Amino acid sequence: METAQSLGYPVLVRPSYVLGGRAMEIVYSDSELLSYMTEAVKINPDHPVLIDRYMLGKEVEVDAICDGETVLIPGIMEHVERAGVHSGDSIAVYPPQYLSQDLKDKITEITIKIAKELNTRGLVNIQFVIYKNEVYVIEVNPRSSRTVPFLSKVTGIPMANLATQAIMGGKLKELGYEEGMWPESEHVSVKVPVFSFAKLRRVEPTLGPEMKSTGEVMGRDVKYAKRFTKV
Repeated sequence: METAQSLGYPVLVRPSYVLGGRAMEIVYSDSELLSYMTEAVKINPDHPVLIDRYMLGKEVEVDAICDGETVLIPGIMEHVERAGVHSGDSIAVYPPQYLSQDLKDKITEITIKIAKELNTRGLVNIQFVIYKNEVYVIEVNPRSSRTVPFLSKVTGIPMANLATQAIMGGKLKELGYEEGMWPESEHVSVKVPVFSFAKLRRVEPTLGPEMKSTGEVMGRDVKYAKRFTKV
């Protein structure tokens, strides 16, 4: 209780060592937290519950490739849904439509620093939240993400191939890629989640931190609004 109260409600809570946002929730009071803790212990009794401050901002996501020296960022994906909806359940837009160049530059700078500091070889996925025009890191995953096929297709960068070569000791500059953000495409592309609520009727359809989508589709067009008609 003391941790949540010191952070200030609402807070984001979840058991540690779980995937897909399982059992993750946003709680708004001491009573909700107490109820959650009772259930969380049943899910993973051997590990602590993580409590984070919840920021109602805009989520953005980056997939990058690092060879230990050079960091290539194919693109930034902007989420349509509010922060707190699992990234797998969010609509992702590339290139971002509502981020200033200053924010893009900050995200690029932070991504490069993190990838190098972690001594990454291969792919790394970083999720950010933009809150009151400041960039905060939500989580860093030094692995391939579900967004890699989407970003590879819309940018034309063979991300899996480059990452594999980086893991095996290859250098991005020798392969023709410089450090930093890849030039943005003129087309606007969107990754849209697919849900199976019609078949899984006992599943709560409200979107939140726990992932519920069962697939995804994409659309592409030169106009932002029109790309939704292509999915």
